[in-house]
Amino acid sequence: MERIAAVAIVDARGRVTGWSEGARRLTGYTAAEAVGRPVHDLLADPPPPQAAAVPTGEIRLRHRDGRPAAQALTACPVIGGDGSPQGAVLTASAHAPATVAEQAFQQASLSMSAFDTRQRYLRLNDAASQIMGTTEEALRGRYYPDTVPDDASSQGFLRHLKEVAETGRPTHYESYTRAPSGGREHAWNVEMWPVREPTGDVTAVAMAAFDSTEQHWARQRLALLNEAATAIGSTLDVERTADELVDLLVPRFALFASVDLLDWVLATDKPEAAEGADVVLRRIAHRSVTRGTPEAVVEPGEADRYPPYAPPALALTTGRVVLSGTGDPDFDRWMAGHTARSAKIEELGAPAMSLLAVPLRARGTTLGVAVLVRLAEPEPYGPDDVTLAEELASRAAVCVDNARRFARERSTALALQHSLLPQRLPGQAALEVAHRYLPSGSLAGIGGDWFDVIPLSGSRVALVVGDVVGHGIESSATMGRLRTAVRTLADVDLPPDELLTHLDDLVVHLAADDSGGDDVAELGATCLYAVYDPVSRALTVAGAGHPPPVVRLPDGTTRIVEMSPGPLLGVGGLPFEAARLELPEGSLLALYTDGLVEGRDRDLDDGTADLCRALTEHPDDPLDDLCDAVVKSVLPDQPVDDVALLLARTRALGPHQVATWDLTPDPAQVATARQFATDQLAVWGLEEAGFVTELVVSELVTNAIRYGGPPVQLRLIRDRTLICEVSDGSSTSPHMRRAHMDDEGGRGLLLVAQLTQRWGTRQTGEGKTIWAEQALPPPGGLAFP
Repeated sequence: MERIAAVAIVDARGRVTGWSEGARRLTGYTAAEAVGRPVHDLLADPPPPQAAAVPTGEIRLRHRDGRPAAQALTACPVIGGDGSPQGAVLTASAHAPATVAEQAFQQASLSMSAFDTRQRYLRLNDAASQIMGTTEEALRGRYYPDTVPDDASSQGFLRHLKEVAETGRPTHYESYTRAPSGGREHAWNVEMWPVREPTGDVTAVAMAAFDSTEQHWARQRLALLNEAATAIGSTLDVERTADELVDLLVPRFALFASVDLLDWVLATDKPEAAEGADVVLRRIAHRSVTRGTPEAVVEPGEADRYPPYAPPALALTTGRVVLSGTGDPDFDRWMAGHTARSAKIEELGAPAMSLLAVPLRARGTTLGVAVLVRLAEPEPYGPDDVTLAEELASRAAVCVDNARRFARERSTALALQHSLLPQRLPGQAALEVAHRYLPSGSLAGIGGDWFDVIPLSGSRVALVVGDVVGHGIESSATMGRLRTAVRTLADVDLPPDELLTHLDDLVVHLAADDSGGDDVAELGATCLYAVYDPVSRALTVAGAGHPPPVVRLPDGTTRIVEMSPGPLLGVGGLPFEAARLELPEGSLLALYTDGLVEGRDRDLDDGTADLCRALTEHPDDPLDDLCDAVVKSVLPDQPVDDVALLLARTRALGPHQVATWDLTPDPAQVATARQFATDQLAVWGLEEAGFVTELVVSELVTNAIRYGGPPVQLRLIRDRTLICEVSDGSSTSPHMRRAHMDDEGGRGLLLVAQLTQRWGTRQTGEGKTIWAEQALPPPGGLAFP
């Protein structure tokens, strides 16, 4: 209950000439209403008829509403300089009864206080006194900065007090600080407003502060969770994901945080059973509020062994969060048993610590542990922190598991693709070849790009580049099926357009088989198939939705081969067209997939122009160096797809390496053909191959004359092998069979197959060609013209 002091000044005539604020509060009369009135009008009891104008002794005042107020009033006479009475000073002092408003102020759960315009305490309620750690009487009249620490929060509070006092405008702000009485830090919603006289003048500043700590932490937890949704798992990389988690935790939720994983997670293998009692974890990332992370005794990449009672091992084995710290027997035992950790704690001053060991679990599998540490004073971890840590760790664990699964699938796809791509290119003399394959590093995974170099009959060579739509193991497997199919069809020696037609049919059938009888599954691919003949120097090329090849001629000019793009493989029912062009010896061919020339910010035309320019800028480089230069200058900064590049420099077989004879369809020409071959072998210095060659020529020419039709032609090619070709006008292909004992014929092709390395037949525009290859004699006795 507040004590009120009232003062009134009365002149010698008994009229009021002065009136204090205390008098107003006791009587309800304002100074304007009281000054000038006879003092007797304000007394509760009427004075006696002969009473003096100035009352004396103890009197009772009357309230403005008519009720008496029993209180002591003392009249102190005022004497002038000449000794004559000049009036009196009336004083009264009493306890004012607490009003409902006063009780509400004093008992409010909010911290409420009032300051004068010079930031001195006027009033504090019980809650404010408790926060300040002292009584209202001890603070009343004191300057605010003298009662609080000189920190940023106190300076901000003082600044707002002055602002309200000077401007007369209320203000609201939030503050996060520790109360002067000590304890944990609190969040406050502070409201300040001016207190005005009836005249409008600001006489005080009132303040109310609501402790919003719980709401503040709830918002902080929600903000942290929302940020985790975007900050953690931005890449499919395990180490980067761990870095993102510790970056999020420090310093807002921990002073130190670390992520340790089981070794099998990094090896992309399946979980292994733990060996022994201890748990071995490998440090992936850690972060500290102190530069250099001096708290850490295990560096990233290093492994450490944890006994079963250590909090990280308990979290890993139980699958639950372990709340521990200084004073916990298991924690203290763990620290004492680890020399390096004990020494580090002593080095840091042996602070009391609070620790959370949070298991990283995803899809029922524990991958590792996240450890969070803060000082136990002033605020250790609590149940709400455990819940938040579980939620953050759960999100991080899913991202780590996604990264692990991606790495495993990528590794599998790479291994599969590596096994399906050519390990080394076959030897042949028609082309000098170099290649590069770069798997995609994007989140989409490994694609289905492939390339191949296939030797054909007659020293010809097929160049293949393709790209399966999609990414992942499925694309790699489809790529392997298509590459095998292309090799099989190439062995039949089909022209490029016919080969793509058969390949298109195959893709349609594969899609139908993969759909399991439902709607046709989506399966598509692009392909470019080119055949180069070093004898005619002709290139025949057909495409199925694939970028056309680029040719750099010996004179340095570069151009894109004009050809029909063709439909994608898998569309079905549409034709493919082949283009044919002659290339000078020394021409450079570039076959590639779209990942080389396309990017997020670059279209196909710009990329192809860059490729032409790169081929022109390095005319004399070896093909391997040229591959590297092209990839470096053409590949986008952030490729989103696999890249396959195949460079081939053409060679030509000159007239001295090829001999051709036209034969009439007469059996007598068989002997002539054998003589032609024998003479040519002598010119080439290959007399040792004469016997086999004569036999092969005899059998093939005989079959062409007997079962084929005109025109008949014999051609010998001296390349890395000796090739014998016989062409005729019939499209009927011969078949090798095993003759019976009483058969007069049917043994010719069997002999050819036994005496040569390989043989076969290919269809031509005029009929067919049967060919056979045999190894050249050892080089010691060869004499080339």
